[in-house]
Amino acid sequence: MSPTVQAPVPPPLDLRVHRRIPGDMRRELRVRRRGRLPAGSQAPSAWNTWASVADPLRMLLRHHLRYGAVFTVRTLHEPIVWALGAEATHQMLVTEADAFAWRTGHFVELWPLLGDGLLNIDGAYHRDMRRLLLPGFHREQVAGLAAMMVAEATRAVDALVPGARIDLYAWARVLALRIALRGLLGLDAGDDRAQPLAHAFGRALAFHGQSFPVQMLRGPGTPYARAQRARRVLDELVLGEIAERRRRGEPGAGALGLLLAATDPTGAPLAAQAVRDQVVTLLFAGHDTTTATLTFMVYELSRTRAARDAVEAELDAVLGGAAPTPEQLDGTALPVLERTLSETLRRFPPAWVGPRRATRDVEIAGTPIPAGAGVHYCSWATHHLAELYEDPLAFVPDRFLPQAVAERPKGAYVPFGGGSRMCLGKRFGEYELRALAAVLLAHHRFEADPGEHLRIVTTPTLGPAGGLHFTVRPR
Repeated sequence: MSPTVQAPVPPPLDLRVHRRIPGDMRRELRVRRRGRLPAGSQAPSAWNTWASVADPLRMLLRHHLRYGAVFTVRTLHEPIVWALGAEATHQMLVTEADAFAWRTGHFVELWPLLGDGLLNIDGAYHRDMRRLLLPGFHREQVAGLAAMMVAEATRAVDALVPGARIDLYAWARVLALRIALRGLLGLDAGDDRAQPLAHAFGRALAFHGQSFPVQMLRGPGTPYARAQRARRVLDELVLGEIAERRRRGEPGAGALGLLLAATDPTGAPLAAQAVRDQVVTLLFAGHDTTTATLTFMVYELSRTRAARDAVEAELDAVLGGAAPTPEQLDGTALPVLERTLSETLRRFPPAWVGPRRATRDVEIAGTPIPAGAGVHYCSWATHHLAELYEDPLAFVPDRFLPQAVAERPKGAYVPFGGGSRMCLGKRFGEYELRALAAVLLAHHRFEADPGEHLRIVTTPTLGPAGGLHFTVRPR
């Protein structure tokens, strides 16, 4: 019997600027009639608006120090409530999760690209879609893809030239997209359908690396106009693949196969647009997060010799120069590498912010928040609170020794979110990161360019602005 998505697709969002900004301002008036916003920087501030894009971590930690776990910061025209710390984060993700909605939060900026994918939906439709896709991310299913991940990583690493200077972030993006196309869509990266799809996806995604004010621009020649053209090409390719599989009567492998095998309450196949939205969302989530984490890890190891030596010694002892087997990528066979990846995700959680909107009056960490307020938790800031992590800016993988992990409070470490909105692809991403890191670091070291400084871009996920350049050295 085919799985069924019972809930209806939510109505479309109206993101036109001339309507959105006045609507946000009217909402603020309603919120303030219900109750007071938490203390903080509520007056218009060019500095806070700039800092929220250019240096949000320092801005948020400064406010946390002054106002406590829950505070308000006005950026552009709208006040946003921020909730930091283990208690506040756990409440937002788990114990008070029903008080918050995603769809009307600030991830709406992704709606023009992702549509009604898992990141932009709530309630019954989110529940049904998540339940439908979950079998594709079970442990056995993901472990079965590990050999493919190792093979793709080996092919890419074998092509690296000792002494060459590369942008590791760009290199990893190509590799991760190949893995996502094979593992999530069941497309071989050598297929003549895959390369145009990858190119269109990259062009459409580039828009969301722009700053928020630039994203608001409209008209011919703007980044928004270029992104819409790229999306039309992307849609043509994805919808074409959906139509071709349905014509053949072969749903195929991966998450796309699960979506094509599902039906709506009438017994009809899911609408092609609904399938498309989930596919593009999974590509986005499975592509951007892995590439950033791998790049940040290599960067930290290039600066922290003791951590690098420990990872290399473990890879030599366990793998002995061979490629890792799927069994060695389960998270237990390479504990030093696992701790190093966990510390990288603490320092640089790709999904660094969780934008929500309060759907009812709620109290978080002892602070009342009125319904309608925009409320964000920030894993990046929580991961850098001195009350949770000693010397939080240092790269110390041994923070994740078993005893330290057991003593850490709930909500202190949430690189993949938590509760009912825990990242569906968490296990897929972890296996992929272990495979890429083990193959890459077993054979090469990477020297950062002299004068190379890490700059971070925060829209929509955490990544290195302008990439990160290294010289490849054989071990």
